[in-house]
Amino acid sequence: MDRKLYGMTIVITGASSGFGKGCALEFAKLGASLVLAARNEEALRELVVECARLGGSAVSVPTDVADPNEVASLYQQSLDCFGKIDVWINNAGAAAIGVFSEVPLADHLKVIDVDLAGTMCGSYFAMQHFMQKGQGTLINVASMIGKIPAPYYASYSAAKHAVVGLSAALRQEIQELKKDRIHVCTVLPMAMDTPFFEHAANYTGRKSVPIPPLSDAQDVIDAIVDLVFKPKPEVAVGKAAGIFSASDALLPGATEAMMAKTTQKAQIEEAPAAPFTKGNLEQPSNRGTGVHSDYKKEAS
Repeated sequence: MDRKLYGMTIVITGASSGFGKGCALEFAKLGASLVLAARNEEALRELVVECARLGGSAVSVPTDVADPNEVASLYQQSLDCFGKIDVWINNAGAAAIGVFSEVPLADHLKVIDVDLAGTMCGSYFAMQHFMQKGQGTLINVASMIGKIPAPYYASYSAAKHAVVGLSAALRQEIQELKKDRIHVCTVLPMAMDTPFFEHAANYTGRKSVPIPPLSDAQDVIDAIVDLVFKPKPEVAVGKAAGIFSASDALLPGATEAMMAKTTQKAQIEEAPAAPFTKGNLEQPSNRGTGVHSDYKKEAS
């Protein structure tokens, strides 16, 4: 297989850190033309320079995916810059951790706006374009929490379950319409060593920590890159992903109970005390702009 992406245009939301940034760097090495979207303008500018050094052509489009007008502008600017879109990756995400009734309602709704509405808007414009040109790949980054819920992640779990459902419904449509050159892929990561937890709003009174087992973010990045070359409907990524998927299919009640106990132990019983924080829900943060976090290092 020719692992080169010259002439291919890829849009990535949530590109300023984590999976999005990691994918941008990998795609740049393969020669892709990139449209990088996030709220953090400075981080995007730096990433454009990094991508150019690696051989890719990249432009930054500061975008808050919670605003449909900004997503529409991202779509139009992508076409203005490169004339077409081949792959659209909905990766931007947010979370508010805490007892459901104790997290401010505005924070829950912001999570829904970013994780679900933002993905829906990106999917809408991408699918319009793909239907017109007869081909394209949409990649929606969900979560294993979109299959197996976790306590203290109510709005995040609701949004990611909806992303899984949205992606599945789109796959049904393209199958019935016989659009076999259009692909809709869903990525289901386990807990990864990205800045996600540093960025999350948190009202538990404890430091935001990953739900174990923790995996390397590069695993998800590699999975997303592979989907560009060989699309698949759903890909679960991370330690024990296969076990969790099989367990959920056979014993959903027991699997949810296990997830609940694991989350309770890690986030409430064992995490060190920490003040409440809104994370980056309201404003982008200049902290945590790398691909990886320090969680894996701390756990070792």
